[in-house]
Amino acid sequence: MKHVTYGEKSLLMGDDAADALLEYSRVVADEGRADTVSFRSISPDGNIGLASFLLNPSTVLMVETTNSTLEAPDNAEEVAEVHRRIDAVLRPAPTEP
Repeated sequence: MKHVTYGEKSLLMGDDAADALLEYSRVVADEGRADTVSFRSISPDGNIGLASFLLNPSTVLMVETTNSTLEAPDNAEEVAEVHRRIDAVLRPAPTEP
């Protein structure tokens, strides 16, 4: 489980989701692009919800470890989609002349 701070909001999410979010944020910034992604997360009041993040070169995002024993929300599909987007940016499909 990791603690994600975005703007003035802090959330908990699984390691894989938090790491994918941070990596994609870096890729988006490096490319001078913008995109949105959503992950299930745990809010400070303990509710599980869907958090959407606008990522761009100005995004301020921090991910840190936590010793929380809560079970992380399932984000397997979201993590796979973010990795697909990262691959599309870093390894674009070849174009034919």
